[in-house]
Amino acid sequence: MMADCAPEEIAVIGNIDHTSAELKNNIRNSMVEMEKGLLRKMEISVAEAEKRSGKNAVNMLETYTVYLIETRPVDAVTEDMTPAPDLLWRRYSEFELLRNYLLVTYPFVVVAPLPEKRAEIAWHKLSADNMDPDFVERRRVGLENFLLRVACHPVLCNDKIFYLFLTEEKGWKEMVYDTGFQAKADSWLKATNAAFRVKNPDKRFTELKHYSDELQAVLSQLLRVRARVADRLYGVYKVHGNYGRVFSEWSAIEKEMGDGLQSAGHHVDVYAASVDDILEEEENYADQLKEYLFYTDALRAVCRKHELTQFELETAAQDLASKKQQKEELVTGTVRTFSFKGMASKLFGQETAEQREAKIQVLEQQIDEGEEAVKEKNKESEDFVKTAWVDVERFKEQKDRDLKEALISYAIMQISMCKKGIQVWTNAKECFNKM
Repeated sequence: MMADCAPEEIAVIGNIDHTSAELKNNIRNSMVEMEKGLLRKMEISVAEAEKRSGKNAVNMLETYTVYLIETRPVDAVTEDMTPAPDLLWRRYSEFELLRNYLLVTYPFVVVAPLPEKRAEIAWHKLSADNMDPDFVERRRVGLENFLLRVACHPVLCNDKIFYLFLTEEKGWKEMVYDTGFQAKADSWLKATNAAFRVKNPDKRFTELKHYSDELQAVLSQLLRVRARVADRLYGVYKVHGNYGRVFSEWSAIEKEMGDGLQSAGHHVDVYAASVDDILEEEENYADQLKEYLFYTDALRAVCRKHELTQFELETAAQDLASKKQQKEELVTGTVRTFSFKGMASKLFGQETAEQREAKIQVLEQQIDEGEEAVKEKNKESEDFVKTAWVDVERFKEQKDRDLKEALISYAIMQISMCKKGIQVWTNAKECFNKM
């Protein structure tokens, strides 16, 4: 995962000649030149993770992980002095609360996803335990990337609740709930109803919805292929360890060839043992793909909000048209469509002029209110489409840049791995030549 600001605000500096240690520490966070957003004023990092135990809401003992957030004012950092950062601890559930708040408050934004809560689509030797140190470390990096994504965003970076998340450890949850964001959240049933009943959605959002489904399918397949390859690769490397054992046993019964066989066996043993670090390093690249797998949900959330906004506009327009038709029928005394009121009039007689005039006045007031409602919903829909599409375009540029970098880095790692294999057997060949 690579936390980048908007392309017009930063320059990405890529370095393809990383050592393994550098890749593990820096693969998700490209060096960026941050000109705007919260990162212009504040350095943000998730420095470490710590396992803790305590009682939960139902008084049951639980073990959980907390993450240390460090912030430091940028203008306080000089060549001669780096001040101590401000520190606070957050649980994963608090990151979830922050993201849910951002999703509801800024429905037009493609909000960055959180790293997975438990390992998914991983090669079978990787621990699925959410307390596993390696998994917790990758999640720590993912949470830091999430904060940097938000801090780089031209809209989200200015949110007060986000700033308080970084700076106020106590009372932050209460501040979030006080915003009343939960009451603003659209229900799943309401959104689903809108998706099926909306008549004229913006074609761009319909295409975006289909694209997000297709992207999710492609990335899921890619991650599953990688997991299967990793399983096979793990087996191949470990089987190489048998060469080392056999060469070592063989060297014990040879005098002239013994040293060469022993040395060759040592090279192959090192090669076989290196697979654990290689696949752990490769998991970092998989996490970059997973970020965009989870991003597809954020894209669909924006599309659902558009459908709901458009459906509310269409409903308001339909209601207005109905009121105008009712007024016309009362004024002209003709009924265009079948209605129970029309049948009642035929059965029990027509209304008096006074009754008809009173109904017309009520309808005129309702029509005025309906026209205002349509105007308001129309503006709301237009504003949403405009602001949402700007953010979608920003996201697309970010996605293309990040996935290109991730795939290139993955290819470089595979090339490096193959070179290591060639070097091992080249060394083994030299050992055999010396026999």
